[in-house]
Amino acid sequence: MKTTTLGKSDITVPAMTVGCWSFGGGEYWGNQSQSDVNNVVHAALDRGANAFDTAEVYNAGESEVSLGKALKGRRDKAVVMSKISPSNCRNVRKHCTDSLQRLGMEYLDVYMLHWPINKLSMEHFSADSSVLTAPPTIEEAYTQLNELKKEGLIRAIGMSNFGRKQMEEVVRTGVQVDVNEITYNIVSRAIEAEIAPYCVENNISIIGSMGLQQGLLTGKYRTPDEVPGPQAHSRHFPEHRGGGTSRHGEAGAENEIFEAINQLRLIADKLNTPMSQLSIAWVLKKTFMASTLVGSRNISQLETNIAACSYELSDEAEALIDRISLPVLEVLGNNPDYYEHTSKSRIY
Repeated sequence: MKTTTLGKSDITVPAMTVGCWSFGGGEYWGNQSQSDVNNVVHAALDRGANAFDTAEVYNAGESEVSLGKALKGRRDKAVVMSKISPSNCRNVRKHCTDSLQRLGMEYLDVYMLHWPINKLSMEHFSADSSVLTAPPTIEEAYTQLNELKKEGLIRAIGMSNFGRKQMEEVVRTGVQVDVNEITYNIVSRAIEAEIAPYCVENNISIIGSMGLQQGLLTGKYRTPDEVPGPQAHSRHFPEHRGGGTSRHGEAGAENEIFEAINQLRLIADKLNTPMSQLSIAWVLKKTFMASTLVGSRNISQLETNIAACSYELSDEAEALIDRISLPVLEVLGNNPDYYEHTSKSRIY
C-alpha cells in the first residue's frame, strides 16, 4: 500500500482512506451492522488501509461511536480523522473532546473544519440565529485548533471543502494546515482548476472524498432512474432526481455522466478490471492526490477497493478517461460545491 505524508506533518496515510459515514447506521445510508464495521476496520488495518475518516455530524455522532468500538485495542495502528461542523467553532475544545469521548480515544490524528465558515454553509448544521448572525471567524476557529494541537489532543489540523480563497484565508492565520479533504472523482473534477494547484504550491495534501461518487462509479447503476434519491441530490442530476432532497435547482449532467459511465464500462471490460477499481486507480494516478476516501460496507467491497490501490493504470488509459469525462466537467464547471446552485456556492 503506497503511503504519503500529510503536508508538513509526520502523519502518513495510505492511498485509500476508509470512509466511515455509513458506520453506526442512519437515514442517509440505512442500517449498518457493527459486526460488518468491525470486520471492515480490522481487515483494512491488516491490509495497510489504516486511515479512517469520520465526523461529529455523521449519523448524529454514531459513526464515531461505531468506529471507536471497532478500533478498540488497535488504536495505535490507525490514523483517525474527524471533523467539526462550522456552526460549532465557537467552542472547538468542547466538540473535539465530545468526539474523543464518542470514539473512546485520547487524541485525533487529524481534526478538520468540515465546511468553510459562511452563512449558507452553517445553515445546514444549525438553526441557531445567534450563531448564524454572528459566526466565529476563521482566526478564532484555527487559533483554537492550534491550541488543541499544542496540547496533544490532535496531531494535525485540516480543512474540508475549502476553495482557493478560503484556503488563502486559513494560511494567513499562520496555523500549519496539512490537508484539504474535498470531492474528487471521474465525474467531479472541479478542483483541478485552482484548488489542486494551490494545495501543491503550499504543501497542503489533498484527500479526495467520494472516490466512487457514492456508488455511481462502481457501474451498478445503468440508468439515472436506478440511482437512489439521497445519492442523486447533487448537481450531477436534475433536481427532481433527489426525491425532494435536492436544493441546487440546476439541470444536471446525467446524460453526459451516463455516457461517460458507459464508455468507462467498456474500458473496464477491455482491461478485465472492475469498474470501481478503474475509477479509484484513475484518482490515485493524479500526482496531487495523497489519498482517496472510499466507503466500504463489507469485506467484499473493501477488498475490491483496496485492490485498486496497486492497480497500475497506464498513461493511455488515464488520458482516455480524462477525455470521456471532459463533457461532464464542461457542464458542471469548476465549482466544487455540488449541492448548491453555482451562483451561491459555499466553496470559493
